[in-house]
Amino acid sequence: MYQQTLQNVFGFESLRGGQEAVVNHVLSGQSAAAIFPTGSGKSLCYQLPALHLPNLTLVISPLLALMRDQLSFLHEKGIAAASIDSSQTWEETQQVMQAVRQGEMKVLMISVERLKNERFRQFIQQVPISMLVVDEAHCISEWGHNFRPDYLKLPEYRQALNIPQVLLLTATATPAVIADMQRKFEISDECTVVTGFYRHNLDLSVKAVEEEEKRETLRDMLVSTPQEPTIVYVTLQNTAEEIAQYLSHHGVPATAYHAGLESDKRETIQQRFMTGQIQCIVATIAFGMGIDKSDIRHVVHFDLPKSIENYSQEIGRAGRDNQLSHCTVLANRNGVNVLENFVYGDTPDLTSIQAVLNDIKQQPGQWEIMMTQLSRETNIRALPLKTLLVYLEMEGVIEAKYTYFADYRFKTIQPIDWIVSQFAGERQGFVQAIFACSPKARTWHSIDFDALWQGYSADRKRVVAAMDYFNEKGWITLESKQMTDVYSINNLHFDTDKLALQLHSVFTQKETNEIDRLNNMLAFFESSECLSHRLAQYFADDNAPQQCGHCSVCRNSIATLPSQRLDAELPSENTLKAWCDPFIEAVEKQTQTKPSPHAIARFLIGMTTPLNTKVKARQMSGFAKLEQYPFQHILNNIHVFAKLETRN
Repeated sequence: MYQQTLQNVFGFESLRGGQEAVVNHVLSGQSAAAIFPTGSGKSLCYQLPALHLPNLTLVISPLLALMRDQLSFLHEKGIAAASIDSSQTWEETQQVMQAVRQGEMKVLMISVERLKNERFRQFIQQVPISMLVVDEAHCISEWGHNFRPDYLKLPEYRQALNIPQVLLLTATATPAVIADMQRKFEISDECTVVTGFYRHNLDLSVKAVEEEEKRETLRDMLVSTPQEPTIVYVTLQNTAEEIAQYLSHHGVPATAYHAGLESDKRETIQQRFMTGQIQCIVATIAFGMGIDKSDIRHVVHFDLPKSIENYSQEIGRAGRDNQLSHCTVLANRNGVNVLENFVYGDTPDLTSIQAVLNDIKQQPGQWEIMMTQLSRETNIRALPLKTLLVYLEMEGVIEAKYTYFADYRFKTIQPIDWIVSQFAGERQGFVQAIFACSPKARTWHSIDFDALWQGYSADRKRVVAAMDYFNEKGWITLESKQMTDVYSINNLHFDTDKLALQLHSVFTQKETNEIDRLNNMLAFFESSECLSHRLAQYFADDNAPQQCGHCSVCRNSIATLPSQRLDAELPSENTLKAWCDPFIEAVEKQTQTKPSPHAIARFLIGMTTPLNTKVKARQMSGFAKLEQYPFQHILNNIHVFAKLETRN
């Protein structure tokens, strides 16, 4: 039934085996999961059925770059598709919403966070949806490498929006992650399609290189092929700048790419790489998602990747044209501390978890929070804070109700009297009340929802719907800000200390799991087993050859990673005190409490935390002085500070 569409719209004569199975499941009305390697056509598994389903296909995508890449492809094929995202103007978003409302769109792409927006949810609930597609679906799983707590709510959103079927797409799912995804969306084994992970055209090499020799090794690798498209991955932004400059000075023109660059500059670099004007990109992991360049010949990890999953995603960008491509890791253990420190930075202190629980206990049945403010107040990074709130939901302490913008403001395009005159009877009185409770500054009116409720019993939801209507009509320009998450409190009888210890234990277990994941990666790089075979097995592919013949192990080159050479001892006690005393004093002044040993260790290794931002730690001489030392080594020696002897 879809063969003609496949040929006429997409230009393909046939589907691959995995694609065909998934498409058939979807078009027979079943939910399905597609676990295919990077570059093997997962997106077609929803794009083709979307043209045969009666209503909208709603796609959840984690990154703007991914959305843009897929939308570009769909537009080239003449398919009515759009996104609603943060880069759009108000007018652009309104045009998309209008087209969706009128049934003119087949595919709408959004981030999962968009579903927390009350205005968007009110809009999308009125739209019939045939299928929910979750791209990068491993984000759903706590066992995955890119767990995003908001993804845990997708089953609830699906139910609320009455979406009959779901399609999950990912390239990096271990057996545990696959089982987790199936359970959360009730997908059967029969409808879970796992194709082979093995890539015959990727030459995998692990080169054991001392840190001081890595630059020359990289240069020697690339100087003979400066015109071949290449991505060099590094961990830190300043490393990207330094290596790009070094390569450019040594015969390999290279450009740095990282999250610290302005978005328009990043976009320009990406476009120039796609069109062949730039051949070599030195990038942090900010680069790559959504990159569908078929002829990348080299992917080099100058620094260690964060995990086997990250490694597989990043090398998966090479050789999508099925031609030979080289994937090389310049490996030693120098970067292990940096990677470990990212993990340790995401574990909340016990006192921070207690602070969240105490805040909940002070609420009268409903808890309203702004995430950035709560993060600052409790010194918990944004992602682990979201994770903590999800765990509290699972414990039955709180229940997520909705998200709203605390503040709405508008400016009028049409006169207020004219807008009021467009209504009659009770509706006219309601509209008059809105304007009466929206005092004006110079240009903008601010809506006072409390005054509307107390004076006119005007329901907030109805007011927001009315303002959206005025906005769509072009009578006003509406803006919203201060996103607030609202939870109901279902249980105030918990033991704060006991629950905090329990939750802290969960986070420390996650910390242990992440460190194990890192050690698994190091063991993989030092493996004496065929790298292609071992990698495929990790991702549930048991059909890869035992000996691929195109990896460094098969060439009898087994890597032993050089260890980092550090001074065994930390600097003297006086030096450490000189570095840390300004930080300790600043924390005591800001919070009226002494920093925990963990907080001091994070300061010394230069982690970005809400507390470090609050006290302007970066401006202190001790910040990041010990960034090359293991976190645990520093933590174990914090007792040298007399001020901290009473803390544990």
